[in-house]
Amino acid sequence: LGPDVTGPLKAGDRVFGIVGGGGQAEYVVTHERMAVPIPANLDFDAAAAVPEVFVTAHDALETRAGVRPGERVLVHAVGGGVGSAAVQLARAMGCTVFGTSRTASKLREAAALGLDVGIESPREDVADVVRQRTGGAGVDVIIDLLGAAALAANLAALAMNGRLVLVGLLGGGTATLEMAPLMRKRLTVVATTLRARPLEEKIAATRRFAHQVVPWLERGLVRPVIDRVFPFGDVRAAQDRLESNLGFGKVILRL
Repeated sequence: LGPDVTGPLKAGDRVFGIVGGGGQAEYVVTHERMAVPIPANLDFDAAAAVPEVFVTAHDALETRAGVRPGERVLVHAVGGGVGSAAVQLARAMGCTVFGTSRTASKLREAAALGLDVGIESPREDVADVVRQRTGGAGVDVIIDLLGAAALAANLAALAMNGRLVLVGLLGGGTATLEMAPLMRKRLTVVATTLRARPLEEKIAATRRFAHQVVPWLERGLVRPVIDRVFPFGDVRAAQDRLESNLGFGKVILRL
């Protein structure tokens, strides 16, 4: 601990949190208010799969979208770390959860986490399935990790006064925006990334996570999803696994 740390943490405590990059290391530095005690029911492998994805997903749903119980939420790329976390959090918040993946097996795994409606895109048309399953109403919130590739479908799938939260750019960062649906449906589009935010905003997001999500982790209402665990010396193999897009959940490096 640094000499100016004044909070309740003490040397030897098990903690997790977010860092501004450089997390694949034996030692990392983070602000004391971004270090959260690890629930007793999580080992270090499980704990490593939590902070980045659950803080990101919780911030997108709770703070950026203002999700309310009973709303319909669509999560793109449910097989990734943020996507699988967002599915669980949306369900825990009392929402009906739609999700997309290119792989049917990932949709089946997401269903075990609480996904209500899986859409195998692009084999299935996202907006068509949403309209069919909502009686034409659409979804209230979309958590989008795809970006450009999903923009047109997002605008078509959103309900009146819907909110689109852009969290990732897996499908590209440049697209043509059709503004008429935005105006006609009175849609809100918000883009966010944790890494670019000032320290105080990162701390605030972490504290909200600690207040709401950590108790859910303790109760098993949500859980970290691990694809594979690699020893630290096999970082190249771990990166290859990540880039393959074959896994479901987080790839972990164990020291």
